[in-house]
Amino acid sequence: MTSPLAEVLDGQHSSELRKAARALLKEPLLLAHGPHADEFRLVRRHVAELREWFDRNTGWSLHVDADAARLRKVPGRPADATHPAREAARAGAPFTRRRYVLLCLALGALERSEAQTALGRLADQVVLDAADPHLTAAGIHFTLDRRDERLDLAAVVRLLLKLGVLRRVAGDEEAYVSGAGDVLYDVERRVLAGLLATRRGPSTVRADTLDERLAELVAETALDSDDLRFRAMRRSLTRRLLDDPVLYYDELTDAELAYLTRQRGFLTARITELTGLVAEVRAEGIAMVDPDDDLTDVRMPEQGTHGHITLLLTEHLAAAHGPVTTDDLQRKVRELAVEYGGFWAKSAKEPGAEGELVESALARLTALGLIVRRGDEVTPRPALARYAVGETVVLEPRTPRMPQQRKASRQ
Repeated sequence: MTSPLAEVLDGQHSSELRKAARALLKEPLLLAHGPHADEFRLVRRHVAELREWFDRNTGWSLHVDADAARLRKVPGRPADATHPAREAARAGAPFTRRRYVLLCLALGALERSEAQTALGRLADQVVLDAADPHLTAAGIHFTLDRRDERLDLAAVVRLLLKLGVLRRVAGDEEAYVSGAGDVLYDVERRVLAGLLATRRGPSTVRADTLDERLAELVAETALDSDDLRFRAMRRSLTRRLLDDPVLYYDELTDAELAYLTRQRGFLTARITELTGLVAEVRAEGIAMVDPDDDLTDVRMPEQGTHGHITLLLTEHLAAAHGPVTTDDLQRKVRELAVEYGGFWAKSAKEPGAEGELVESALARLTALGLIVRRGDEVTPRPALARYAVGETVVLEPRTPRMPQQRKASRQ
């Protein structure tokens, strides 16, 4: 018979393990110092179990040292562009192509730098590296003489500060952008060394197109037996169940669908046991729903003008019987402004604002797996039906309220 003390200890162990796993899923790079120090200590305490679970079920490796814990996540869909890197600022604007290139060049320069570096020195090295003939042939060219280029480099540096790769010693990025000063940083080499999450060195990849290069970077070893092929499918499906808002059956190969049909209960139970996510199974696919609603970088519904407009357009799309054009959605926003404009920011009611508002809403809905966009045509996906407005129900006095459907999705 299990003693009460043993039951308490087992419950505490399971709770800590779940918190540690969820922390890694939210922040795959946890630092020993800073806002996630408590989560780092939990991960370090349970590193053996976490490492074994992630390796077996996802193929993700977990490295933990005295400075950081790094879960090297490989996305289920490497070419998915709906969850970009974002500015480490309140606006959280997504990175542009130029910022991604600057990020790669900055990381390469920091790898060769001293223990301390200045932003101006880093900028000079980025400009020098960008002059490589292969980069110039690809249309990449930086001088960092223009303010917009310096703003992009400052955004890259702020992301590296957030990740813990850099630690600011003196100065401010705004001074560099305006040309009025410089910034000094410590370079955290052990954190920097853990950033790359690939199964092979990028320099060994020989593919031509971006999609092919991404596939080679994360490709499994030769799958020359049924056991290896089944293991690869288990890992791929688990990664997608953890990372994607919805795993749609029509996105799977015949072999993947057959494997998921046989192993669905096992796969979802393993995820639920570790993370607390609950499987919502529909005819079209599976969503691992988070009852705590904090394992996501994109939420629905959301506060503010953009969030309100997105929710209203979502309800409109859920009632549509087929594809809708962006022009139709812009007209809908103009109609909604008449009814709800009093609750919106002033800029949202200005002529021509509907284009940017629709684009913002569609980006969110695409990231949540609720729509598919092809050019100017928007097609609702089955999961969007949960936002459809049903018939109004009038409750009599003292009638218990009907339960609310939780609308938040996770990524």
